[in-house]
Amino acid sequence: MSDKPGIEARFERGLFASRWLMAPMYLGLVISLAMLLVIFLKELAYYAPQALTLTADQGILAILTLIDLSLAANLLLIVLFSGYENFVSKLEIGDTADRPDWMGKVDFSGLKMKLIASIVAISGIHLLKVFMALGKGDPAHSPTAETLRWMVIIHLTFVISGVLLALMDWLAAKTDKH
Repeated sequence: MSDKPGIEARFERGLFASRWLMAPMYLGLVISLAMLLVIFLKELAYYAPQALTLTADQGILAILTLIDLSLAANLLLIVLFSGYENFVSKLEIGDTADRPDWMGKVDFSGLKMKLIASIVAISGIHLLKVFMALGKGDPAHSPTAETLRWMVIIHLTFVISGVLLALMDWLAAKTDKH
């Protein structure tokens, strides 16, 4: 039994219960995952009939688009499962063979690293797609040198941020806990 006054104990229980306000957000992420599936299937339906007529570069761009979408979906799942387990409630699904090894083990730091790694990968794929398309299409719709410069700067910012986050986590793990 707690030594705290009744009002403080009720306030703290209410504060703890407020984590359930996040549950609708995770449901929204499930709907977002379904939206990504629809977009993936639409892209697949667009490119699959063209498989025999696509050039190698066009095929690679099509595949990179599908990979980009699957990485975004993976990112959504990581945020969905880890966020729910870390901030709302443990998923009671038993130890099925399909349960990913990382579930229940990814803390906020691990989630942050998986998130930045996914963002870097998605950014890199998008940048590669743009570079591969240079000079292949309509010059009126090609990115300008300024746009390309900003895309590279933004990508490098993601990369540097990831390295710095990893360094901070490494340093935090090396320091004594207070």
